[in-house]
Amino acid sequence: MRLLRCFIALELPASLQEAIDIATEPVRTRIGPDLVRWVPTGNVHLTLKFLGDTAPSGIESIKAALATEAEQYRPFDMSVRGFGAFPSSRKPRVLWVGITAPPVLASLQREVDVATARLGYNTEERPFSPHLTIGRVRQNITTSGIQKIRDEISNITIGDLGSVQVDAVHLFKSELQAGGSVYTRLYAAAFSRA
Repeated sequence: MRLLRCFIALELPASLQEAIDIATEPVRTRIGPDLVRWVPTGNVHLTLKFLGDTAPSGIESIKAALATEAEQYRPFDMSVRGFGAFPSSRKPRVLWVGITAPPVLASLQREVDVATARLGYNTEERPFSPHLTIGRVRQNITTSGIQKIRDEISNITIGDLGSVQVDAVHLFKSELQAGGSVYTRLYAAAFSRA
């Protein structure tokens, strides 16, 4: 049985992905692809839960859990703005664009984490920090490479790029291919409209 690499996320419309691409293009160009693996525009999303290796036989249980959780929520808006790095700008490993959302987003992430824990997945140990990953610093990078990234990210500010109404939570599979990861939506659990 071939395992699927899965995650649960909120999607962004193509227009917002494009706005992120345009806003971050200067810093991506200056840093370049040798120091950072950049996320393709169409792959930018807000991860709620990384499941990892998932048996195909378990997909229906995940769908059912997501449907149950989604029924508890109504659509809400979130905005995209800001720029940063994890764990910090001094030690960048992940470069991100920020999310501003009401507390319901954190509640949704918590409930998804609890629901998937009931299915046997590990709970998330780190506190939820909503963000959109745009790049990952490559392994074995030199000190001068890190300094270049630090210098570039200290000079970037990203204002309000727009907002999106969140009305569903999505289950994706990720396939690693020669050109990078390809994401395929397996399921969308719509929020309640009542």
